[in-house]
Amino acid sequence: MIYLALFLAVAIGYSIALLLKTKQIKHLGLYLAFSGAFLLSITIFELLPEVFSDPSKKIGVFIMIGILLQIFLEFFSKGAEHGHVHLHVSEAKFPWLLFISLSIHALLEGFPISETNNLLIGVIVHKIPIAIILSFFFMKARYGKATTLLFLFFFALMTPLGAWLVNYFKILHQYHTEITAVVIGIFLHVSTTILFESSKDHKFNLAKLTTIIVAIVLAYLL
Repeated sequence: MIYLALFLAVAIGYSIALLLKTKQIKHLGLYLAFSGAFLLSITIFELLPEVFSDPSKKIGVFIMIGILLQIFLEFFSKGAEHGHVHLHVSEAKFPWLLFISLSIHALLEGFPISETNNLLIGVIVHKIPIAIILSFFFMKARYGKATTLLFLFFFALMTPLGAWLVNYFKILHQYHTEITAVVIGIFLHVSTTILFESSKDHKFNLAKLTTIIVAIVLAYLL
């Protein structure tokens, strides 16, 4: 059920994109703000206490590695993980760099997911608006439907694959804390970037502030 839920998150995002018009992408700001705040809260409330149950400076090093890794990946994904995709309309070839960088990100975020934490919900909440935005930009860039579906299908498989690898390969259990710390770094970078970008021009926005507070409270109550 965990694997299916993770896969369906992308499918739901694509289905919503088909129902909406591409110009409505501007209205996704609130959804992104909610997903960013929710993912950040789950990371702080659940993953951080888990890796720091045995405090060590080494954990901080792995968290920083995760942040740096995400910065590196964004050179190729163009910020798709937090809702920014820059595709050229004339581009027709399969976007391999975008696919590989997003796949690495998605694979890693599946590693810490388990029945003992609520990260599954956080990742699903994060994936749906990202899948919507990816779908919108593929449509706008005039990629063929087959290319779009192929990209999203394999992208949807990556996070369930990450969760599966952890369950079936014991060697990954030996480095569970270190891997989780790297993923925490990735989540911290992605979620805070979403929140910073949702407050464009640093203007006060009551709707977004309320959305962020609701996301934090919900994550805490889970």
